[in-house]
Amino acid sequence: MGAIPLQGTHDPRPTGKLTAARWLHEHLRLILLSAILSFALTICLIMLLHGASAKSVTVVDGGKSTVIQTRTSDVSALLKEAGITVGPNDRLSAALTSSVEDGTRVVIDRAMSVQLVADGKKETKYTTLQTVGDLLKDEGITLSAEDKVTPAVTAKIDEGLQVKVVRVKREVVTTEHPLAYKVVKTADQNLLVGKTKVVQTGKQGLLVKKFERVYEDGKLVDEQLVYKSLEQPIVQQVVAVGAKKKAAVVSLAYNKTASAVKTLQLNGKSVKVKSVLSGVTLTAYSAGPASTGKDVGDAGYGITASGTTVSEGRTIAVDPDVVPLGWWVYIEGIGFRRAEDTGSAIKGKKIDVYYDSERYANKFGKKRGNTVYVIGPVKPSAD
Repeated sequence: MGAIPLQGTHDPRPTGKLTAARWLHEHLRLILLSAILSFALTICLIMLLHGASAKSVTVVDGGKSTVIQTRTSDVSALLKEAGITVGPNDRLSAALTSSVEDGTRVVIDRAMSVQLVADGKKETKYTTLQTVGDLLKDEGITLSAEDKVTPAVTAKIDEGLQVKVVRVKREVVTTEHPLAYKVVKTADQNLLVGKTKVVQTGKQGLLVKKFERVYEDGKLVDEQLVYKSLEQPIVQQVVAVGAKKKAAVVSLAYNKTASAVKTLQLNGKSVKVKSVLSGVTLTAYSAGPASTGKDVGDAGYGITASGTTVSEGRTIAVDPDVVPLGWWVYIEGIGFRRAEDTGSAIKGKKIDVYYDSERYANKFGKKRGNTVYVIGPVKPSAD
Protein backbone atom coordinates (compact mmCIF):
# COMPACT_ATOMS: atom_id res chain seq x y z
CA MET A 1 0.00 0.00 0.00
CA GLY A 2 1.22 3.23 -0.68
CA ALA A 3 2.23 5.77 1.90
CA ILE A 4 -0.33 8.28 2.79
CA PRO A 5 1.04 11.88 3.52
CA LEU A 6 0.39 13.18 6.85
CA GLN A 7 -1.90 16.15 6.87
CA GLY A 8 -2.77 18.36 9.68
CA THR A 9 -5.95 17.71 11.21
CA HIS A 10 -6.82 21.58 10.98
CA ASP A 11 -5.49 25.01 9.53
CA PRO A 12 -3.41 27.19 11.90
CA ARG A 13 -5.10 30.63 12.54
CA PRO A 14 -2.87 33.72 12.33
CA THR A 15 -2.38 35.73 15.54
CA GLY A 16 -2.97 39.61 15.93
CA LYS A 17 0.74 40.41 15.86
CA LEU A 18 1.23 38.47 12.70
CA THR A 19 -1.63 40.28 11.07
CA ALA A 20 -0.24 43.72 12.00
CA ALA A 21 3.17 42.80 10.79
CA ARG A 22 1.79 41.51 7.56
CA TRP A 23 -0.26 44.75 7.05
CA LEU A 24 2.73 46.95 7.83
CA HIS A 25 4.86 45.03 5.42
CA GLU A 26 2.28 45.30 2.71
CA HIS A 27 1.61 49.10 3.30
CA LEU A 28 5.09 50.38 4.33
CA ARG A 29 5.77 51.97 1.01
CA LEU A 30 2.43 53.77 1.04
CA ILE A 31 3.07 55.07 4.55
CA LEU A 32 6.50 56.43 3.64
CA LEU A 33 5.16 58.09 0.55
CA SER A 34 2.38 59.74 2.53
CA ALA A 35 4.86 61.02 5.14
CA ILE A 36 7.12 62.52 2.49
CA LEU A 37 4.16 64.15 0.78
CA SER A 38 2.91 65.67 4.06
CA PHE A 39 6.34 67.07 4.88
CA ALA A 40 6.65 68.64 1.45
CA LEU A 41 3.19 70.19 1.79
CA THR A 42 4.12 71.59 5.20
CA ILE A 43 7.33 73.16 3.83
CA CYS A 44 5.49 74.72 0.91
CA LEU A 45 2.86 76.13 3.26
CA ILE A 46 5.53 77.58 5.51
CA MET A 47 7.35 79.14 2.55
CA LEU A 48 4.08 80.47 1.18
CA LEU A 49 3.24 82.07 4.49
CA HIS A 50 6.79 83.45 4.82
CA GLY A 51 6.69 84.91 1.31
CA ALA A 52 3.32 86.47 1.94
CA SER A 53 4.63 88.46 5.01
CA ALA A 54 7.88 89.83 3.37
CA LYS A 55 7.83 93.47 2.00
CA SER A 56 9.91 94.89 -0.82
CA VAL A 57 11.50 98.22 0.20
CA THR A 58 13.81 100.44 -1.88
CA VAL A 59 16.61 102.25 -0.02
CA VAL A 60 18.50 105.04 -1.86
CA ASP A 61 21.70 105.71 0.08
CA GLY A 62 23.83 108.59 -1.20
CA GLY A 63 22.42 108.15 -4.70
CA LYS A 64 22.85 104.33 -4.77
CA SER A 65 19.58 102.39 -4.90
CA THR A 66 19.08 98.95 -3.23
CA VAL A 67 15.91 96.80 -2.96
CA ILE A 68 15.55 95.08 0.43
CA GLN A 69 13.09 92.32 1.41
CA THR A 70 12.01 92.84 4.97
CA ARG A 71 9.31 92.04 7.50
CA THR A 72 10.22 94.98 9.77
CA SER A 73 7.54 97.44 10.76
CA ASP A 74 9.31 100.82 10.74
CA VAL A 75 12.20 102.69 9.11
CA SER A 76 14.45 102.48 12.18
CA ALA A 77 14.20 98.66 12.25
CA LEU A 78 14.67 98.47 8.51
CA LEU A 79 17.94 100.42 8.65
CA LYS A 80 19.16 98.40 11.60
CA GLU A 81 18.32 95.13 9.80
CA ALA A 82 20.16 96.36 6.70
CA GLY A 83 23.18 97.55 8.76
CA ILE A 84 22.77 101.13 7.55
CA THR A 85 23.97 103.90 9.90
CA VAL A 86 22.59 107.41 9.57
CA GLY A 87 24.78 110.29 10.84
CA PRO A 88 23.43 113.30 12.80
CA ASN A 89 23.78 115.57 9.76
CA ASP A 90 22.40 113.10 7.21
CA ARG A 91 18.86 113.63 6.01
CA LEU A 92 16.16 110.93 5.76
CA SER A 93 13.15 111.24 3.51
CA ALA A 94 11.02 109.64 6.25
CA ALA A 95 11.04 109.72 10.02
CA LEU A 96 12.64 106.77 11.86
CA THR A 97 9.26 105.97 13.37
CA SER A 98 7.51 105.88 9.99
CA SER A 99 5.93 102.51 9.12
CA VAL A 100 7.34 100.35 6.34
CA GLU A 101 4.99 99.11 3.67
CA ASP A 102 5.53 97.06 0.58
CA GLY A 103 6.95 99.43 -2.04
CA THR A 104 8.18 101.99 0.51
CA ARG A 105 11.07 104.17 -0.75
CA VAL A 106 13.55 105.53 1.80
CA VAL A 107 16.09 108.14 0.59
CA ILE A 108 19.21 108.95 2.59
CA ASP A 109 21.01 112.18 1.67
CA ARG A 110 24.53 111.97 3.07
CA ALA A 111 25.90 115.21 4.56
CA MET A 112 29.14 116.57 3.09
CA SER A 113 31.70 118.56 5.06
CA VAL A 114 32.39 122.07 3.75
CA GLN A 115 34.96 124.66 4.94
CA LEU A 116 33.11 127.98 5.16
CA VAL A 117 35.22 131.17 5.45
CA ALA A 118 33.12 134.29 5.98
CA ASP A 119 33.00 137.42 8.17
CA GLY A 120 36.28 136.66 9.91
CA LYS A 121 35.39 133.06 10.82
CA LYS A 122 36.45 129.70 9.40
CA GLU A 123 34.06 126.86 10.24
CA THR A 124 33.36 123.32 9.13
CA LYS A 125 29.77 122.88 8.05
CA TYR A 126 27.89 119.68 7.20
CA THR A 127 25.19 119.97 4.59
CA THR A 128 23.02 117.96 2.27
CA LEU A 129 22.28 120.95 0.05
CA GLN A 130 23.30 120.96 -3.57
CA THR A 131 24.77 124.41 -4.34
CA VAL A 132 26.94 127.04 -2.67
CA GLY A 133 24.10 129.55 -2.85
CA ASP A 134 21.77 127.16 -0.99
CA LEU A 135 24.42 126.66 1.71
CA LEU A 136 24.92 130.43 2.26
CA LYS A 137 21.18 130.99 2.42
CA ASP A 138 20.80 128.14 4.91
CA GLU A 139 23.57 129.67 7.08
CA GLY A 140 21.86 133.06 7.03
CA ILE A 141 24.69 134.75 5.10
CA THR A 142 23.38 137.55 2.90
CA LEU A 143 25.43 138.97 0.04
CA SER A 144 25.65 142.47 -1.36
CA ALA A 145 26.05 143.12 -5.06
CA GLU A 146 29.78 143.79 -4.55
CA ASP A 147 30.64 140.76 -2.37
CA LYS A 148 32.77 137.99 -3.88
CA VAL A 149 32.06 134.25 -3.43
CA THR A 150 34.50 131.49 -4.35
CA PRO A 151 33.41 129.21 -5.92
CA ALA A 152 30.34 130.81 -7.53
CA VAL A 153 26.95 130.54 -5.84
CA THR A 154 25.83 128.18 -8.64
CA ALA A 155 28.71 125.74 -8.00
CA LYS A 156 27.82 122.22 -6.86
CA ILE A 157 28.85 121.19 -3.36
CA ASP A 158 31.31 118.30 -3.08
CA GLU A 159 32.93 116.71 -0.04
CA GLY A 160 35.72 118.89 1.38
CA LEU A 161 34.81 121.98 -0.69
CA GLN A 162 36.04 125.35 0.65
CA VAL A 163 33.63 128.25 0.27
CA LYS A 164 35.05 131.76 0.79
CA VAL A 165 33.02 134.95 1.11
CA VAL A 166 34.89 138.26 0.68
CA ARG A 167 33.02 141.37 1.81
CA VAL A 168 33.55 144.24 -0.64
CA LYS A 169 32.90 147.85 0.40
CA ARG A 170 33.24 150.98 -1.71
CA GLU A 171 33.31 154.51 -0.34
CA VAL A 172 34.11 158.00 -1.61
CA VAL A 173 36.39 160.03 0.63
CA THR A 174 36.85 163.80 0.32
CA THR A 175 40.19 165.29 1.32
CA GLU A 176 41.23 168.95 1.58
CA HIS A 177 44.75 170.10 0.76
CA PRO A 178 45.82 173.64 1.79
CA LEU A 179 48.14 175.33 -0.71
CA ALA A 180 50.68 177.75 0.75
CA TYR A 181 51.03 181.21 -0.74
CA LYS A 182 54.34 182.84 -1.64
CA VAL A 183 55.65 186.20 -0.49
CA VAL A 184 56.41 188.44 -3.44
CA LYS A 185 58.60 191.43 -2.66
CA THR A 186 58.54 194.62 -4.72
CA ALA A 187 60.73 197.72 -4.43
CA ASP A 188 58.90 200.87 -3.31
CA GLN A 189 60.64 204.19 -3.96
CA ASN A 190 58.25 205.97 -1.61
CA LEU A 191 59.21 203.76 1.32
CA LEU A 192 62.40 204.27 3.25
CA VAL A 193 65.12 201.66 3.07
CA GLY A 194 64.69 199.08 5.82
CA LYS A 195 60.90 199.51 5.92
CA THR A 196 58.39 197.04 4.57
CA LYS A 197 54.70 197.31 3.89
CA VAL A 198 52.19 194.57 3.15
CA VAL A 199 50.45 195.64 -0.04
CA GLN A 200 48.41 192.47 -0.46
CA THR A 201 47.69 189.96 2.27
CA GLY A 202 48.39 186.40 1.22
CA LYS A 203 45.73 183.69 1.44
CA GLN A 204 46.13 179.95 1.27
CA GLY A 205 44.55 178.11 -1.61
CA LEU A 206 42.41 175.01 -1.12
CA LEU A 207 42.53 171.93 -3.33
CA VAL A 208 39.72 169.41 -2.86
CA LYS A 209 40.11 165.80 -3.97
CA LYS A 210 37.70 162.87 -3.92
CA PHE A 211 38.92 159.28 -3.92
CA GLU A 212 36.97 156.09 -4.43
CA ARG A 213 38.35 153.45 -2.10
CA VAL A 214 37.67 149.71 -2.27
CA TYR A 215 37.97 147.53 0.82
CA GLU A 216 37.94 143.72 0.92
CA ASP A 217 37.19 142.32 4.37
CA GLY A 218 38.11 145.73 5.80
CA LYS A 219 41.47 145.97 4.01
CA LEU A 220 42.11 148.75 1.47
CA VAL A 221 42.88 147.12 -1.90
CA ASP A 222 42.33 149.96 -4.36
CA GLU A 223 42.09 153.75 -4.46
CA GLN A 224 41.21 155.89 -7.48
CA LEU A 225 41.09 159.71 -7.80
CA VAL A 226 37.63 160.54 -9.15
CA TYR A 227 37.43 164.32 -8.59
CA LYS A 228 39.81 167.26 -8.16
CA SER A 229 38.98 170.95 -7.87
CA LEU A 230 40.74 174.14 -6.81
CA GLU A 231 38.01 175.41 -4.50
CA GLN A 232 39.97 178.44 -3.35
CA PRO A 233 42.76 180.01 -5.46
CA ILE A 234 46.04 181.08 -3.94
CA VAL A 235 46.49 184.79 -3.24
CA GLN A 236 50.16 185.66 -3.15
CA GLN A 237 51.31 188.06 -0.46
CA VAL A 238 52.84 191.22 -1.87
CA VAL A 239 55.26 193.12 0.34
CA ALA A 240 56.66 196.51 -0.61
CA VAL A 241 60.30 196.85 0.38
CA GLY A 242 61.61 200.39 0.99
CA ALA A 243 63.99 201.68 -1.65
CA LYS A 244 64.00 205.33 -0.65
CA LYS A 245 67.20 206.40 1.03
CA LYS A 246 67.18 208.72 4.02
CA ALA A 247 68.65 212.15 3.64
CA ALA A 248 72.10 212.09 5.15
CA VAL A 249 72.40 214.49 8.05
CA VAL A 250 76.06 215.26 8.35
CA SER A 251 75.75 217.73 11.15
CA LEU A 252 72.84 218.84 13.22
CA ALA A 253 73.18 221.66 15.69
CA TYR A 254 70.93 224.22 17.24
CA ASN A 255 72.25 227.69 17.85
CA LYS A 256 70.48 230.49 19.64
CA THR A 257 72.06 233.84 18.84
CA ALA A 258 71.84 236.94 20.91
CA SER A 259 69.09 238.23 18.70
CA ALA A 260 67.06 235.08 19.58
CA VAL A 261 67.27 233.75 16.01
CA LYS A 262 66.95 229.94 16.09
CA THR A 263 68.69 227.91 13.36
CA LEU A 264 69.21 224.24 12.57
CA GLN A 265 72.40 223.18 10.80
CA LEU A 266 71.62 220.52 8.24
CA ASN A 267 74.64 219.37 6.19
CA GLY A 268 76.21 222.70 6.92
CA LYS A 269 73.13 224.62 5.80
CA SER A 270 71.31 226.83 8.23
CA VAL A 271 67.62 226.14 8.59
CA LYS A 272 65.45 228.56 10.48
CA VAL A 273 63.51 227.02 13.34
CA LYS A 274 60.31 228.54 14.70
CA SER A 275 60.62 226.93 18.09
CA VAL A 276 62.21 224.10 19.99
CA LEU A 277 60.15 221.68 22.08
CA SER A 278 61.94 219.78 24.81
CA GLY A 279 60.68 216.96 26.96
CA VAL A 280 58.32 215.78 24.23
CA THR A 281 56.62 212.37 24.68
CA LEU A 282 56.53 210.23 21.55
CA THR A 283 54.06 207.40 20.82
CA ALA A 284 53.11 205.60 17.60
CA TYR A 285 49.90 204.65 15.81
CA SER A 286 48.65 202.98 12.62
CA ALA A 287 45.53 203.25 10.45
CA GLY A 288 44.08 199.97 11.77
CA PRO A 289 41.24 199.39 14.26
CA ALA A 290 43.55 199.21 17.28
CA SER A 291 44.50 202.88 16.80
CA THR A 292 41.58 204.41 14.90
CA GLY A 293 38.72 201.96 15.30
CA LYS A 294 38.49 201.69 11.52
CA ASP A 295 39.29 198.85 9.15
CA VAL A 296 40.04 198.61 5.47
CA GLY A 297 36.94 199.60 3.53
CA ASP A 298 35.49 201.80 6.28
CA ALA A 299 34.73 205.42 5.47
CA GLY A 300 37.67 207.66 6.35
CA TYR A 301 40.10 204.80 6.72
CA GLY A 302 43.68 206.17 6.49
CA ILE A 303 42.54 209.81 6.12
CA THR A 304 44.06 212.35 8.52
CA ALA A 305 42.41 215.30 10.24
CA SER A 306 43.99 217.58 7.62
CA GLY A 307 42.52 215.49 4.77
CA THR A 308 45.75 213.84 3.66
CA THR A 309 46.34 210.09 3.42
CA VAL A 310 48.61 208.73 6.12
CA SER A 311 52.14 207.95 4.98
CA GLU A 312 54.87 206.27 6.97
CA GLY A 313 57.95 208.49 7.18
CA ARG A 314 55.86 211.67 6.90
CA THR A 315 52.68 211.73 9.00
CA ILE A 316 52.52 212.61 12.69
CA ALA A 317 49.61 213.55 14.92
CA VAL A 318 50.04 216.69 17.06
CA ASP A 319 48.23 219.16 19.28
CA PRO A 320 47.46 221.98 16.79
CA ASP A 321 47.87 224.49 19.58
CA VAL A 322 51.50 223.40 19.90
CA VAL A 323 52.38 222.50 16.30
CA PRO A 324 50.11 223.89 13.55
CA LEU A 325 48.73 221.36 11.04
CA GLY A 326 50.77 221.32 7.87
CA TRP A 327 54.01 222.37 9.55
CA TRP A 328 57.19 220.35 9.39
CA VAL A 329 59.20 219.37 12.42
CA TYR A 330 62.47 217.58 13.01
CA ILE A 331 62.40 214.92 15.73
CA GLU A 332 65.78 213.87 17.06
CA GLY A 333 66.43 210.22 16.33
CA ILE A 334 63.51 209.99 13.90
CA GLY A 335 63.86 212.75 11.29
CA PHE A 336 61.57 215.12 9.43
CA ARG A 337 57.83 214.68 9.93
CA ARG A 338 54.78 216.73 8.96
CA ALA A 339 51.94 217.59 11.34
CA GLU A 340 48.90 216.17 9.47
CA ASP A 341 46.76 214.47 12.08
CA THR A 342 45.33 214.99 15.54
CA GLY A 343 44.14 212.72 18.33
CA SER A 344 42.01 213.01 21.45
CA ALA A 345 44.94 211.85 23.60
CA ILE A 346 47.49 214.11 21.87
CA LYS A 347 47.59 217.23 24.02
CA GLY A 348 50.49 219.53 24.81
CA LYS A 349 53.97 218.25 24.14
CA LYS A 350 52.85 214.85 22.81
CA ILE A 351 53.41 213.57 19.28
CA ASP A 352 52.01 210.37 17.70
CA VAL A 353 54.25 209.01 14.91
CA TYR A 354 52.48 207.08 12.09
CA TYR A 355 53.65 203.59 10.99
CA ASP A 356 52.00 201.26 8.50
CA SER A 357 52.58 198.22 10.73
CA GLU A 358 50.20 198.01 13.65
CA ARG A 359 52.56 195.54 15.29
CA TYR A 360 55.46 197.94 15.04
CA ALA A 361 53.32 200.81 16.35
CA ASN A 362 52.47 198.72 19.43
CA LYS A 363 56.12 197.78 19.86
CA PHE A 364 57.19 201.47 19.67
CA GLY A 365 55.73 202.11 23.09
CA LYS A 366 56.15 205.50 24.78
CA LYS A 367 59.38 207.48 24.59
CA ARG A 368 59.81 210.50 26.88
CA GLY A 369 62.25 213.46 26.97
CA ASN A 370 62.62 213.98 23.22
CA THR A 371 63.58 217.27 21.52
CA VAL A 372 61.52 218.45 18.57
CA TYR A 373 62.42 221.34 16.26
CA VAL A 374 59.39 223.15 14.79
CA ILE A 375 60.40 224.37 11.33
CA GLY A 376 57.34 225.64 9.51
CA PRO A 377 55.08 224.87 6.51
CA VAL A 378 57.99 224.27 4.11
CA LYS A 379 60.21 221.22 4.39
CA PRO A 380 63.89 222.17 4.21
CA SER A 381 66.10 220.37 1.74
CA ALA A 382 69.06 218.35 2.97
CA ASP A 383 70.92 218.91 -0.34
